[in-house]
Amino acid sequence: MRAEYDFEDSKPNPHARRIRRAVTIRLDVEAIEYFKEEAVRTGIPYQNLINLYLVQCAEEKKTLAFA
Repeated sequence: MRAEYDFEDSKPNPHARRIRRAVTIRLDVEAIEYFKEEAVRTGIPYQNLINLYLVQCAEEKKTLAFA
């Protein structure tokens, strides 16, 4: 290990702002199965798909329509 490192030409980590936090959430079995099927179809892990969908909803400021 070096005594000193030169960070003069370093760049900020572009992913640093995208901090993730582990949470426990109860989901309907049907919802989980849907995202697992989408995971097989897309090749993206189902938990990532759920996160992508929730982020999209938040960005679009979607609201629930109760019937």
